[in-house]
Amino acid sequence: MELTSYSGLPNERVKAANGIDYAYRDTGPTDDGAGVPLVLLQHFRGNLDNWDPALIDALAAGRRVIAFDNAGVGGSTGTTPHTVDRMAHDAIAFIEAMGAGGGQGPVDVLGFSLGSFVAQRVALTRPALVRRLVLASSAPQGADGMHGWAPEVIGAVGNPETSPEEYLSVFFARSETSLRAGRQTLQRIYGARSADRDPATDWATREAQYDAVCTWGIPDHAKLQRLGCLRMPVFVANGDSDPMILPHYSHLLAGLIPQARVKIYPDAAHGFLFQHHAEFAADVDAFLGGGSR
Repeated sequence: MELTSYSGLPNERVKAANGIDYAYRDTGPTDDGAGVPLVLLQHFRGNLDNWDPALIDALAAGRRVIAFDNAGVGGSTGTTPHTVDRMAHDAIAFIEAMGAGGGQGPVDVLGFSLGSFVAQRVALTRPALVRRLVLASSAPQGADGMHGWAPEVIGAVGNPETSPEEYLSVFFARSETSLRAGRQTLQRIYGARSADRDPATDWATREAQYDAVCTWGIPDHAKLQRLGCLRMPVFVANGDSDPMILPHYSHLLAGLIPQARVKIYPDAAHGFLFQHHAEFAADVDAFLGGGSR
C-alpha cells in the first residue's frame, strides 16, 4: 500500500499523563515487521510543518515515523519550559502516551538542533526508552563556546518574523549548490501543504527555548562526563559549514559517547539533513537497522 506523504497527513492529538494534549503526525508502516518506531524532536522554533516532507517520506519508507510538537509548541497545549531537562520530561510523557516504553518496547529517537539536546536528556533520564539515538546538528551540554548563538545567527532566526533569506543564511551554505537546495527545501516545506497547517510557534516559546539553549551552553566540563552513561548506539551528524552549532561539536560529542559514530556532510550547514535528505535518510536507515543493542 502506498503511503500518504508527510505533507498530506492529518494533525492528530494524544493526551499524556502530564495533562498535555500533544499534536503529532504518524506515518510509515505500522505492522509488526516495521521494526522500532522513530520519534523526531524538532529544532528551535520549529513545529510539525518545519520538517522537510522529502526527509520524512524517505525515513518512513520502511519504518513508522512520529513527529510531534512538544509542550507549548505549535498545536500542543501547555507552556514551553525554559530548560532542556523539562522539555525532555515532556517528550517522555508524549512517547509513553503513544504506547512506547510501557511494555511495548523502546523507540529510536532523532533529535535535530535543540531537539538533539532534548534527545540527549531523554536518553540519559530514561535509557531503557531509547534503543538507538540520532543527533543532528548537536552539541554536548557544558561545552565551551555554546553559551548562546553568534549575533548574526540569532539575528537571522531569533526575530519575531524571519525571512526566507535569513533562513537560508543559517540552514544552508553559501555555495550556489547549497542555496539552490535550500530554496527547494523551502518550496517543499511551505508549498506542499496549504490547509491544516500547524500553528506557528509564538514569541513566548521562542524566549523559553532560547533560555534553554543558553542554559545548556553554560560551560561546565563535569556535564560532559555524563555522556559516558549513554550505552546505546548513537549516530552524530552535521553539515561542514553550520554557523549555528559548529561541526567540531559533533566530533566532541561523538568522542564522549562510547558507541558513537560521526558523519559530516559536505557543502552544507545547519539544515544538512534537508539538503542531503536522501543520503541522510539512507544513513539513518542503515544505522537503525544495524542490529540490536
